[in-house]
Amino acid sequence: MKETLKETKIRSRMMPGTLTVTGFLGTDQRPLAEIIAADEQELKRLNRSVEEIAKRMKYFSSASFDAYNNTVVIDNTYEVHTESNKGTMTCPYGHGGLYRKYITTLTNRKNNITVSWNAIDIHLIEAHHFFEGKGSPYRLEPEALVKALLE
Repeated sequence: MKETLKETKIRSRMMPGTLTVTGFLGTDQRPLAEIIAADEQELKRLNRSVEEIAKRMKYFSSASFDAYNNTVVIDNTYEVHTESNKGTMTCPYGHGGLYRKYITTLTNRKNNITVSWNAIDIHLIEAHHFFEGKGSPYRLEPEALVKALLE
């Protein structure tokens, strides 16, 4: 599947050193549409949606922001901590708006799965169905997210 000119421009903004030091693609050479389609297929297999995942990510980030850099336990299952950083990020897809820099880390105590994300991750998943490329240090595997956030 050949990338469109628009996808090529988006890919160039996802490269290391453009918007972030490490970029968004890792070692993944697949076209963006193929990366997204594979992750959408995985979500379909899991019977989950990007909307469900993004909603839970927002919920946990918001709940832990209120704890002001302390760890909170939610529903006696989810251990959540958000560390705020200075600055903002922009969307590599060219959307207007700035996304706060922070890292939310969640551990599901029932299955001991830990995942971490930030505001741009939520946006990329919700708006673009993009979990980052394979080999990216910040890639969020759909199955791990489902198990951590929804089980």
